[in-house]
Amino acid sequence: MILMLTIIRVAMQALGRNKMRSILTMLGIIIGVGAVIAMVSIGQGAQKTIQDQIASAGSNMLYVMSGSWSHGGVRGGAGTMSNLTIEDYEAIVRECSAVKNASPVVRSSASVVFGNQNWFTNVQGVNTKFSAIRLWDVESGSFFTEQDENTTQRVCILGKTVVDNLFPGMDPVGQEIRIKNSPWRVIGVLKAKGQTGVGQDQDDTIIAPYTTVQKKMLGITYIQQVMVSAISQPASSTAEAQITELLRQRHRIPATEDNDFMVRNLSDMAELANSSNQVMTLLLASIAFVSLVVGGIGVMNIMLVSVTERTREIGIRMAVGATGGDIQFQFLTEAVVLAIFGGLLGITSGIITSKVISDSLGWPTLVSTAAIGMAFSFAAGIGIAAGWYPALKASRLDPIEALRYE
Repeated sequence: MILMLTIIRVAMQALGRNKMRSILTMLGIIIGVGAVIAMVSIGQGAQKTIQDQIASAGSNMLYVMSGSWSHGGVRGGAGTMSNLTIEDYEAIVRECSAVKNASPVVRSSASVVFGNQNWFTNVQGVNTKFSAIRLWDVESGSFFTEQDENTTQRVCILGKTVVDNLFPGMDPVGQEIRIKNSPWRVIGVLKAKGQTGVGQDQDDTIIAPYTTVQKKMLGITYIQQVMVSAISQPASSTAEAQITELLRQRHRIPATEDNDFMVRNLSDMAELANSSNQVMTLLLASIAFVSLVVGGIGVMNIMLVSVTERTREIGIRMAVGATGGDIQFQFLTEAVVLAIFGGLLGITSGIITSKVISDSLGWPTLVSTAAIGMAFSFAAGIGIAAGWYPALKASRLDPIEALRYE
């Protein structure tokens, strides 16, 4: 241990003789490590943002929608048919074991009026499982009940955006609003959710019993969607397969024909987004690693110069008993010390750079210990690899020729 400390002290003294050269040599390592940490933190920050946005949409969610229609050369997109029924929803709940919760969904848009304030927003008709599926609780008031569904009560829960525009500085719970000239009683306010990944304001909505929206607003007997929550994230694919098989049977679709409905699995979307982001993170990290390699070449170059400059010193050490292994270890230690100090400074610069990027550009960043450990380990490895050849060259010098060197 004492010998090791002595060797490190001698290495520090040797590097200290040419401070500017040592600092410039470390600069390549500093930039490389800092770039790796900053690039990986940007990628991981984006990945976490995507995961948070998917999580905010709900718990292991799937959407079942009616299919598209085509008539007389005119075609409609997914969700334009009216072939999803409440019986389909009940069958999904009853027969699909991978489904935890489900809710019928009917949607409409309407102008909402309170006093002299008005706001145009969307109205979602759902059932009492909505909160559990979307992980979306009420901030004040309460959610509607199954009795409200069964008796098609005109009760509703408002999103924060609607509240801010209709009830500035007021508590809306218990107030009466008008939707399409019909009176509705506000019984609750939803917690703020924020925007989706595509910039849609989730809080600009009104939630009501699907039976009320279905019968008293839209005058329809079918449902537009079924919102489903799987029992777990891995089970979402199983739930998708079960729902697909069940609805094909219920809709009597022959094996040779396409589905007349769609099942959209948000977990698949999340995995695709994460995979794309991981590829981008690896690409950014690979580019940053190039600068680390360049820094390692700089270390090797300086150590070769150092061997040439200190040839006579090497000869004197060998003359007083130092072995080739001692000389090799000494120069290798100097290279590793350069790389480690550069790595430590690079970690600091990477963390600071990530913070600056987040504050100035508004990009989400996430500095992980794994990225720091990876960058530092690679820097230390670069030091060993870059110092090995110069150290080997120094250890193979002939002592007599080294003493004669001017």
